[in-house]
Amino acid sequence: MTPLLATYVATRLVRLSAVDVVIVVFYFALVLSIGWYLKGRAKTGEDFFMAGREMTAWIAGLSFLSANLGALELMGWAAAAYQYGILATHWYWIGAIPAMLFLGIVMMPFYYICKTHSVPGYLKLRYGEPSRALSAVSFAFMTVLMSGINMYSMALVMKVVLGWDIHFSIWVSSLTVAVYVALGGLRSAIFNEVLQFILIWAGALLIPILGLVETGGWTNLKLQIAHNASAEYTHLWSTLGSFNNNPMGIHWTGIVFGLGAIISFGYWTTDFLVVQRVLAAKDLRSAQMAPIIGAAFKMMVPFIVILPGLLGLAVLPVKLTGETAAVANGGHSYNEVLPLMLARYCGPGLLGLGVTALIAGFMSGMAGNVSAFTTVWTYDIYRALINKNAADHHYVNMGRWCTVLGVLISVGTAYLVMSFASIMDYVQALFSFFIAPLYGTVLLGMLWKRATGAGGFWGLLAGTLSSIGMWGWVKADHSALRYVALSPNARDMAENMYRALWSWMVCVVVTVAVSYLTQPAPDSELEGLVYGVTAIPRQGEVPLHHRPGFWAVVVGIVFVVFNILAW
Repeated sequence: MTPLLATYVATRLVRLSAVDVVIVVFYFALVLSIGWYLKGRAKTGEDFFMAGREMTAWIAGLSFLSANLGALELMGWAAAAYQYGILATHWYWIGAIPAMLFLGIVMMPFYYICKTHSVPGYLKLRYGEPSRALSAVSFAFMTVLMSGINMYSMALVMKVVLGWDIHFSIWVSSLTVAVYVALGGLRSAIFNEVLQFILIWAGALLIPILGLVETGGWTNLKLQIAHNASAEYTHLWSTLGSFNNNPMGIHWTGIVFGLGAIISFGYWTTDFLVVQRVLAAKDLRSAQMAPIIGAAFKMMVPFIVILPGLLGLAVLPVKLTGETAAVANGGHSYNEVLPLMLARYCGPGLLGLGVTALIAGFMSGMAGNVSAFTTVWTYDIYRALINKNAADHHYVNMGRWCTVLGVLISVGTAYLVMSFASIMDYVQALFSFFIAPLYGTVLLGMLWKRATGAGGFWGLLAGTLSSIGMWGWVKADHSALRYVALSPNARDMAENMYRALWSWMVCVVVTVAVSYLTQPAPDSELEGLVYGVTAIPRQGEVPLHHRPGFWAVVVGIVFVVFNILAW
């Protein structure tokens, strides 16, 4: 039997009861109904690709978070928590909250004022067509690679929990996403993402609640993890003073600078998958509040994602391994910890709700990738480089067909994920390739008016190629890890953090150097694009509790308290 087929052979852990089947079928019918209902409101390009720019702060904020809270998050970070312990929480706190607040307060005014349809669209306005084309192609490539993760995650759920045929589960769910996004565009994706956000929380809460009851609370859980693995698995910061004192083999500099300053800010401020949801807000205040609302909920997500992985360390009778070892030994991999926990705790009715939550997570992440890919392909590649003068309805039709095509391409990329020990190792590698350099380009473009078009293009290209080059260097010569990740003991995740930091630095240095060698654009061409030459709209005299800045401070204080409590 080939290794690929071996991953699909599993013992069915549970069977769906009649009520479970009704819950799952009802969910599929509901999301398709929403897409059909909203079809009539997606006639123009603005409607289909930007949801008419009429979403409230709460709708945009929950969709903003839900587009990120897909099967990738649920499955991937539960796996990372089993593999690396509570250190995985960093990707939800320091790896998200500061960047989300920065997006809302600092960057959204520029995205929203220039009325761009995408992040590559902003780069076109700021740097010119070459930078837009490079970022659009790399983003489209990254998006279809990311979509495969949701396919793979869904297949794991169906394989481990229900024993369903992998092809059946992939195609039914993928085609459902293709239909409702193609019918209703971004508006359909957003409304379904809000529904999926509610379902994810309703279903995923079952595992941590029942798990803490079984283990006797957080204190006893830590004791069991210390016995089965190590006490280091339950400390967030105190083990990061050395590369050798924590399960990830990472120093605090990698977390603070590689993750907190580069990967996090790059993803939350320049990844069009999430930024697109905020751009659909009805006004600037709503656009600024949406990431802040998302940040408040983001801090709570570790309870339903990280905690199941930690519970797996304490209560599962078998030790999980990387995907390759699991295939070779006929065991279960890190990536399967969440469905294993679901099968452990959920009976009839509850199982249907839990499975529906995971299906909702899959569809949410898949729809986010597909709708972002569709917009970038249509506006930043097809219209910009292939057909510039077509009618608006032509681009809407192109978007609908591209939705179906994006789903089909994503099915093929699912198999790439299987060569990585953990889903999140794969994801963070992609981020270090494409997101980290892009963040350097966008940040300099917004904050430094001296940055030129040539500087932006060559900096982005150099940063992207340097990151891919470092990855290839370590693959060809593992001893290179001591240079890329500053330690020969670094694990895959640590390597990704440092690679992102270096690629960002390469991008910034090249952008600055080339900009000083080329002619800058006059200030008149930079209005609405760069700080210092743009008049930011004032809110006037409004109550303190209506100001985005006030709520950003509140969320920031809670963020600091959480980190201290989990030290």
